[in-house]
Amino acid sequence: MAPASREAAEAARSEQSADRPGVEPAAPARPHDARLPLLALAAWLGAVAGGLSGRGATVLTASLAIGLLVAAAATTGRRRRAGARLVLAAAVLATAALGLAEVRGHSVRAGPLAEVAAERAVVDVIATVVSDPRVSRGPFGDQVVVRVRVHEVLARGVHRRLGAAVVVLGSREWSHTQLGEQVRAQGRLAPSDDDTTAALLTNARAPQRIARPDLWWRGAGAVRAAIRESVAHRPPDQAGLVPALVDGDDAGLDDELQADFATTGLTHLTAVSGTNLTLVVGALLLLARRVGVRRHWLTVVGLLGIVAFVLLARTEPSVLRAAAMGVVGLFAFGPDGRRRGLRALGAAVVVLVLLDPPLALSAGFALSVLATAGIVLLGPPLTERLARWLPHGAAEAIAVPTAAQLACTPIVAGLSGQVSLVAIAANLLAGPFVGPATVLGLLGGLTTLVCAPAGRLLGTLAGWCVGWIIAVARRGADLPQAALPWGTGVLAVAVLTVICLGIAAVLPRLLGRRSLGIALGVVLGAVILGLPGRGLPGSGGGWPPAGWVAAMCDVGQGDALVLATAPGEAVVVDAGPDPDAVDSCLKRLGVTRVPLLVLTHFHADHVNGIAGVLRGRRVGAVESTAVLDPPGGVERVREELGRTGVRLTIAPFGRTRRLGDLTLQVLHPDLAVPVPGAGDGSSANDASVVLLAENRGVRVLLTGDVEPPGQADLARLLPGLDVDVLKLPHHGSSHQDVGWLTSLRAELVLVSVGADNDYGHPSGRILDILRRNGSQVLRTDTDGPIAIVPSDDGPPHAATGG
Repeated sequence: MAPASREAAEAARSEQSADRPGVEPAAPARPHDARLPLLALAAWLGAVAGGLSGRGATVLTASLAIGLLVAAAATTGRRRRAGARLVLAAAVLATAALGLAEVRGHSVRAGPLAEVAAERAVVDVIATVVSDPRVSRGPFGDQVVVRVRVHEVLARGVHRRLGAAVVVLGSREWSHTQLGEQVRAQGRLAPSDDDTTAALLTNARAPQRIARPDLWWRGAGAVRAAIRESVAHRPPDQAGLVPALVDGDDAGLDDELQADFATTGLTHLTAVSGTNLTLVVGALLLLARRVGVRRHWLTVVGLLGIVAFVLLARTEPSVLRAAAMGVVGLFAFGPDGRRRGLRALGAAVVVLVLLDPPLALSAGFALSVLATAGIVLLGPPLTERLARWLPHGAAEAIAVPTAAQLACTPIVAGLSGQVSLVAIAANLLAGPFVGPATVLGLLGGLTTLVCAPAGRLLGTLAGWCVGWIIAVARRGADLPQAALPWGTGVLAVAVLTVICLGIAAVLPRLLGRRSLGIALGVVLGAVILGLPGRGLPGSGGGWPPAGWVAAMCDVGQGDALVLATAPGEAVVVDAGPDPDAVDSCLKRLGVTRVPLLVLTHFHADHVNGIAGVLRGRRVGAVESTAVLDPPGGVERVREELGRTGVRLTIAPFGRTRRLGDLTLQVLHPDLAVPVPGAGDGSSANDASVVLLAENRGVRVLLTGDVEPPGQADLARLLPGLDVDVLKLPHHGSSHQDVGWLTSLRAELVLVSVGADNDYGHPSGRILDILRRNGSQVLRTDTDGPIAIVPSDDGPPHAATGG
């Protein structure tokens, strides 16, 4: 066929398909157009260079300039002129983004509000609330965090009119503020370390309302409340997840469930993302088509839907970014989707970076762009292959989250230091239910506004859908080695990127075959959902052994012990000196939830690793000794806990508690209120929290670094105490009450100690005495991590992971 004839035939087919309702004209496949993505990359790198400081900015700017020069030199022949224009445009955009980033940062850091904040002045402000209030639970009490836009400020008799973003840390009365209302408030300004925020307003008094929110904000608030009401009768996890899926309202989402979502790579479902907008607006466009809306009117409906979604999910930067990426995602599933989607993605990145340069340094922005790129490039072919044997809607529901997760995996690993081994499987299993849950949740809220019973019915259907997603997250998180520790360096991320590209190349072919796709789905479902129960990780042999009740982590010269309470859950006693070491140990043990963290005292080798315990886990409570010594350790703990909202409380002397299968009693010290101690750390050891734990008949005594005076107090308090397992005090130092240690008649003595340490720990004399007394001694410097397993017909035995 001649070229002209082929073109005529294509045109005829396009006209015929255009006349058929609901059918888009077919478009011939064309190669990818990389020009706009390359321009977007140049603008992005320019904004990053402008947001950095010192050597990093210089190196990145120089690298960008060299790259542009090399690209210009490489353009030869017929394409030389077009290539030169592309390089020139990239240079202009990079320079513009760099300049805008520097100007934006300077305006925030050196603005009038920042100057007043540097003086920590008490001010009166008039501001508009621009975020929903959130309660932050910290070691110094609860605070409400609200973001506002300040219009006027009165400081030390000087009145200024301005426009600046401020974060309010205020009293409980701030929790009643509404998005969009104008308030007057008083507080003390403090500097902010965030380039997007001019200052913090601390100790803010109760706000005075000046003006109510505008009509559209009140309407969006009513819909959000109606969505919550439509699922209020469902179980708490379902009632919390449906609003999070629909509009990002995660206030009712349980921390434990969020930790499971993080482990299984499903966190993107609980935050406002382009996927949310794609689902909501896509459903709206489908409904509009069904009622006869065509051509440019569909565009109008789509734009109105986007505006309504932004109002519903709030006009915060993350929501606006998600809206932009969602629009790009809609392009990807239209005619010539990948080509149009790539161009739309490039244009969106350029616009966002130029309008808001700090986005370039945001991890959320990087994840959003990569997720959208994954949807644009991998989503359509994956959908096409799946649609050969699945309904098209189900194919898209699987393809979209799977493509997004695969594209984001290298960055997630670079940020978290781990790779979720079940993320792709979890997204494949959960994906088909995300769309129905989102759409039904939104319809349930809208219907509740006019007919509450009908709204609750739709809410029930949405709850059933998210019930499956919750089951996938929980079962997946309980798998042994659900997440694998991974390096955060350039080489590690590069290797993971290559692996993900290989999976992206193979996955459509695997899922395109009905037999392979069904077999893969059955296997994944059996592995993740077919577990007989939330059994303890390690049941398959190796370390940890099946049925372990206590474990001592190998964290070097320090302490970190784990007491099992339930599958995937344990009490942690001390955190060691290194966050990565304790985090790795807890991952090997399969611990994703920590109902109680006990810090026996505040020396660095017991508390400096606290960030590793908190990393990706739900921590219910944190307790420690009442002796706040040394002050540096106390401050470090409070700083880490301040980021999580978990309070630091005193371990209650004499109290016995039941946590799952574990019984726990605090034996020492007998102090109910905080005391400062010596201030140099010398009073910390003997003030260690001492715990007596029992699980499945195994009695474990955890002694921290308690010294002979404290050991003598324990001997008087509990004469005749007999235990199965003893954690030797103070890493086996020679400073011990030997009579008390031998009186405990422990079958197993555990010593947490670092190899070749400078303290002479453990004392050979003390270990010999304990061995002669009939105890088996195990130490982490020679045996590695140690797990304790009960025996049906005798004393417990130990398994080592060295």
